[in-house]
Amino acid sequence: MTIGSVCKSLEREFPDISISKIRYLENQRLLTPRRTPGGYRLYSPEDVARLRTILRLQRDEFLPLRVIRQELAIGRTAADPDPLKTGTSTRAQPRRLPAVVSKSDGQLRTLGELLEATEADESLVRELEDFKIVKPTTYGDQALYDDDQCEIVRAAVELSRYGVAARNLRVFKTSADRESALLQQILAPSLRSRNADRRSEATEALEDLAAVTTHLKHLLLIGDLRALLS
Repeated sequence: MTIGSVCKSLEREFPDISISKIRYLENQRLLTPRRTPGGYRLYSPEDVARLRTILRLQRDEFLPLRVIRQELAIGRTAADPDPLKTGTSTRAQPRRLPAVVSKSDGQLRTLGELLEATEADESLVRELEDFKIVKPTTYGDQALYDDDQCEIVRAAVELSRYGVAARNLRVFKTSADRESALLQQILAPSLRSRNADRRSEATEALEDLAAVTTHLKHLLLIGDLRALLS
């Protein structure tokens, strides 16, 4: 299938799908379609299934691309059952949280590259920085943005289409800061321990707690949204 055909075949399930978004996922090395001698992309059924998995993980689980890449590496597919519906314990699922609590080791982008990758306005990025929602790393006089910062900006761009301004996102930053403070209060002594085994156990506990709190927040949000429709 051509990229246009793929986009059309998925637009009913993913209304916000676009050719530029598919190309972006390819640039992020999440998709590797075959190329014709003329340079045209051709997507196999396996490529389309992989794209569907990526889009569902973004939409339904709000996972950043860096984590989705790891999910795909361990064989995650769009057909994988929901552990809540099957009764399977979340602890039995493939562990993904080390990527969440560890430092991103992905690509660093300049401001120009960030704007191109996210299709954001520079004014939006500056506002996000002013409100401490985006925190670039500074090397000399240059600000660089990692994969996590890129995903935050992409989310802000999507929300801005609904009239959500950068200042409105402070509620998410405040919530994240409070959750982080709670987890630090619980595990900070163990994380600072000189005993390597104790630090390792604390790191695993931190990953589990992060997963649980993230999932709890998601469930509470879904519950509130369902109440609007009742």
